[in-house]
Amino acid sequence: MTQQTIQTQAFPDQLPGTSGLRKKIRVFQQPHYLENFVQSIFDSLYGFERETLVLGGDGRYGNLEAIAVILRMAAANGFGRVLVGRDGLLSTPAASCVIRKYQAFGGIILSASHNPGGPDGDFGIKYNTGNGGPAPEKITDAIFEHSRQIREYHISDEADIALHQVHEFTLDGMLVSVIDPVDDYAELMASLFDFDAIAAMFRGGFRLRFDAMHAITGPYATEILERRLGASAGTVINGIPLTDFGGGHPDPNLVYAKQLVEEMFSDTAPDFGAASDGDGDRNMVLGANFFVTPSDSLALLTANATLVPGYAAGLTGVARSMPTSMATDRVAEALGIDCFETPTGWKFFGNLMDAGKVTLCGEESFGTGSSHVREKDGLWAVLFWLNIFAVRQQPMADMVREHWACYGRNFYSRHDYEGVGKAGAEALMTELRARLATLPGESFGNLCVAYADDFSYTDPVDGSVSTGQGIRIGFEGGDRIVFRLSGTGTEGATLRVYLERFEVDVQHHEQDAQAALADLVVIADELAGIRCHTGRDVPTVIT
Repeated sequence: MTQQTIQTQAFPDQLPGTSGLRKKIRVFQQPHYLENFVQSIFDSLYGFERETLVLGGDGRYGNLEAIAVILRMAAANGFGRVLVGRDGLLSTPAASCVIRKYQAFGGIILSASHNPGGPDGDFGIKYNTGNGGPAPEKITDAIFEHSRQIREYHISDEADIALHQVHEFTLDGMLVSVIDPVDDYAELMASLFDFDAIAAMFRGGFRLRFDAMHAITGPYATEILERRLGASAGTVINGIPLTDFGGGHPDPNLVYAKQLVEEMFSDTAPDFGAASDGDGDRNMVLGANFFVTPSDSLALLTANATLVPGYAAGLTGVARSMPTSMATDRVAEALGIDCFETPTGWKFFGNLMDAGKVTLCGEESFGTGSSHVREKDGLWAVLFWLNIFAVRQQPMADMVREHWACYGRNFYSRHDYEGVGKAGAEALMTELRARLATLPGESFGNLCVAYADDFSYTDPVDGSVSTGQGIRIGFEGGDRIVFRLSGTGTEGATLRVYLERFEVDVQHHEQDAQAALADLVVIADELAGIRCHTGRDVPTVIT
């Protein structure tokens, strides 16, 4: 076995964002492209010689081939051991769990999250640090700088890499431990939730449908929900991970999880429905004929946290991303705990969790999590809800309505305009920013603007400042519109428009959210010229 130093040249587009590097798979298949970025990761790190690296991905097209390359490069760069999921599989929250449990130096996760897969789909790679969370900006910035200057990379020429079973082997002196991708994560879940109570609930006839969307969560959900908790066979649908996610879009929302949504809004709907995304870090939850927004889900988990063994002592604090509705703020105030408003991106939550300031956190983009790992965690959220069901013994709709009666209802919706022209989307944001100073006091219909800003965040832990995180326009009375460009796509741009209205009067709680927000939809277009800039009359997805 020998190691090689391969001469290469930099690629100009290898810019990691908040969620690592995401491109079309055909871009990653260019000669040296993946290798350049992996070497740039290693060149940005210090002190990893003979240390442990965790490695795995969501099983999308190209995953196994990339795993083999990274293993050979890890050996050539001096790592002492790699923990890799069998068949190259590890969900993103499970990877964080493994990093933390085995005190690894860090981990490399291969995923484009909820983006489509297959030979014409997307691919992604990101580095997580020793706390189990996404790399902070100082590391992602260093990776980018190295990727612009790289001239060579180091790789072993070993070809015999067997990942189909749990075992150990050496690769150019580096130990490779192929681990069961589910075991460590399932053990952690059992330590947090009352598995006996949940199992008893299933024995009593409680029905669940979990849509894994042919993505990474399938093996985790099948093992935990069906085998360990005793949910009936067939509870998990689309449970076998496929390289193209069965031709679907593994994003758990009302549009892309169509099969689940149709069942949950039928006459034979189960008690509870849930779905998770490509890499397992997002969740959508529904009751029978009842959709729960991610914002309301976070608020209800916060309000009911002490019913769950892992959180019985109470919460130190909660955090939400800025575009997420303010429903959780009201719960935190009632509980007497802090609620932090952060930019979108899990690394901001990680800082707060590492400092012991928050226990639960969430984003409106179907991501919820806690301090048990440093990533959002889709199946964890489902188990949290199941534990609440087991204690409260109420239908989801009744629980949510009781919550609204207690705290008021935040009518909330997100309108996504996907794959729009980048130039038009950026012009929309630029023009809005130019008007921010003059908007306060301006009236739109019967609503008057109280404030308008481009959200900026000063991290209370390390003092770092993040600017330009999204445009907020707040109206007198508490209504709010937020505009933000998302960085999760690989083609064009995605404009997200968030609409929020608080209603304390219980008589109005049953109103349809889109009807309750209809005037804000009109105002959003008037403010930003959405149709003009995007060429779209309607959003691609409404949640």
